[in-house]
Amino acid sequence: TSCLSSTSHADSMRGLARGEIGTRQRGTASWYANSLHGELTANGERYDRHELTAAHPSLPLGSWVKVTRVGSKRSVLVRVNDRGPFAKRRILDLSFAAARKLGMISSGTAQVMVEVVPEPALPDQNLATSQ
Repeated sequence: TSCLSSTSHADSMRGLARGEIGTRQRGTASWYANSLHGELTANGERYDRHELTAAHPSLPLGSWVKVTRVGSKRSVLVRVNDRGPFAKRRILDLSFAAARKLGMISSGTAQVMVEVVPEPALPDQNLATSQ
């Protein structure tokens, strides 16, 4: 696991635990088994393989991250709603939908850069605030 920023590794790990915008981490991501579809996640939601979600060991639940596959221009925004991964040397478990967008279904794992980002503004939220 590698944290990248202009600060120390310890500061970067604390930034991840606090969900600080702009904190980055590079490492190996995997994706949830299809058999977990419908199981409860750490925040109480049911895992939906068609949603863009992820599991991370320390980011606050509800955090949003941009996940970029290293060596490609593929990236996806996901919401952290679970804890994991529990396999050694992995930093993130992605939903099937997120893994498909990154082109990592057949390989099962990929090197990724994870960056904490602000919650995206949804069109419905913009309409609600302008009425």
